[in-house]
Amino acid sequence: MRNFDLAPLHRATVGFDQMADLMNRVMSDTSGPQTYPPYNIEKTADDAWQIQIAVAGFTDAELSVEQRENALIVSAKKAQEDAGRTYLHRGIATRAFERRFALADHVRVTGATHVNGMLHIDLVREVPEALKPRQIEISRGDTVNGRAVETTEV
Repeated sequence: MRNFDLAPLHRATVGFDQMADLMNRVMSDTSGPQTYPPYNIEKTADDAWQIQIAVAGFTDAELSVEQRENALIVSAKKAQEDAGRTYLHRGIATRAFERRFALADHVRVTGATHVNGMLHIDLVREVPEALKPRQIEISRGDTVNGRAVETTEV
């Protein structure tokens, strides 16, 4: 197996999708990719996203959405079924799962809805005012402590 150093790419990534980090994790993961349940990540605005997860067969009570620090953890555990049921074909997967998503700094979960077998999780990035870039006014002339100084000729 070949290892790639993707650290230089981290400087170019901004916000939610840390592709270089994701690639490092995928290439170093020996257990294989996790494919259940399938999901989409949609960018809904400049600083907003929605994760859509296919969770057919699960009720609201069986699903759990939790945000811990910079991680979103979605899990589900199916309640015990009746032993008297006999399936001729069982194609809807309802096995327990735990799916983790890495979140960038200042990204928080604003809500989750479960409609027609799809779990929709809304995310938004809220950068504190102190960390936002600000425009500095440039004044003309001589300055002392940021104030313009009036000069007189003798």
